[in-house]
Amino acid sequence: MRRLLVVEDDSSVRTTLVTFLEVEGYQVDAVGTTGEALRLLEANHYPIVISDIYLDERSGLDILRLAKQTNPDCAVILMTGRGTIETVMKATEFGAFDYIAKPFDLDQMLDAVKRAEEALSGTAQDKSAEVEDLPESEMIGSSPAMVEIYKTLSRVAPTDATVLIEGETGTGKELVARLIHRNSKRAAAPFMPVDCGSIAPSLLESELFGALKGSYTGADRDRIGVFEAANKGTVFLDEIGDVEHGFQLKLLRFLQERQIRPVGSPRPKPIDVRILAATNRDLQKMVDEGKFREDLWFRLNVVRIKVPPLRERLGDIPLLANFFLKRYNDKYGRQARLTESGVKIMEQYHWPGNVRQLQHLMERLTILAPYGRIDAEAVREAIKSMESREHVPESLAETEAEQIRRVLNATKGNKSQAAKILGIERKTLYRKLEKMGML
Repeated sequence: MRRLLVVEDDSSVRTTLVTFLEVEGYQVDAVGTTGEALRLLEANHYPIVISDIYLDERSGLDILRLAKQTNPDCAVILMTGRGTIETVMKATEFGAFDYIAKPFDLDQMLDAVKRAEEALSGTAQDKSAEVEDLPESEMIGSSPAMVEIYKTLSRVAPTDATVLIEGETGTGKELVARLIHRNSKRAAAPFMPVDCGSIAPSLLESELFGALKGSYTGADRDRIGVFEAANKGTVFLDEIGDVEHGFQLKLLRFLQERQIRPVGSPRPKPIDVRILAATNRDLQKMVDEGKFREDLWFRLNVVRIKVPPLRERLGDIPLLANFFLKRYNDKYGRQARLTESGVKIMEQYHWPGNVRQLQHLMERLTILAPYGRIDAEAVREAIKSMESREHVPESLAETEAEQIRRVLNATKGNKSQAAKILGIERKTLYRKLEKMGML
């Protein structure tokens, strides 16, 4: 039977809480002042302490400090009817297990006590899912699919071959590209990533090839393009499937001739860069549908690497989760622990956002997991919270496009008025409309 200490200056609340906990099978010591509480804490090692924050000349934070000093494993649950950001921050800093606002449901308190019990006994019942010899690189995994990728990387990296990297959003396509560059003879030169999907078609040419002063409205100086800036290095063209069909021919010519012609320039210039491209779309299907040039597809598809989704390599989750746990423990000065039950829940999840989603989840859990313990319940709650923020549109771009359409409809096509409502400049709206195919 667990022995608890309850510190509450309101006698009615104290009596109700003690009676309830005793009915639930706990042995309870209860006091109404900080002085009595501190004397009991010096004489006894309570595994769980429940205390109000605002008591008398001293507070529940003093009780929290002494409880942790006398017994570092003590789980302290603080409660208050007038919580502030300052008290919550201090409670968190001093290591409180939980912080409950009054009035609370007794079942809520019982849930906190039971979670504290589980945390205290967790070392025996739910072992930490520690992994020895974590790899230095984020390219983590020992599944057959990942081993095949490592083999391909080791062969292709030292060459200048063009590589097409395929995979769903969040699988780590840019990471693969960076590893190819890092292990190539161009490693000392620049690695320049370009998100083709986020650049308006009318601007992509100047972004990649550069532009001379006066070549277009707003070009008040010569502009060096990405290809020239990355000379002797590597350019990573992400979301290559989003490149507008008309520009694909210019990209093909560059891959054939390795020359650029900045916008407004009469003369081409030779450039030495390696091209790596990535897409989350089915380029072969786009070729069949006439949406992507077949000759460009052949040029890009010299070596093809398919990065598997996380749901197809669930055995890599312990390695990935512990890698991110170490990163965020170091970053935030935490000592969070990942338990086997927590890993099990992760392995049962379908991970629509892949490794990137797991990374964000581990960052959240490292910061917020109760008592620094990432167990099954903590993972379930974090996933539930994460899913509640997801929307029906497949991407932020879709959400933005829908919002623009609604505002334009409301303003009967008045773009100046629409830009004001959207809080963006008129030229920014035109750029977005051009990308949406609405100009």
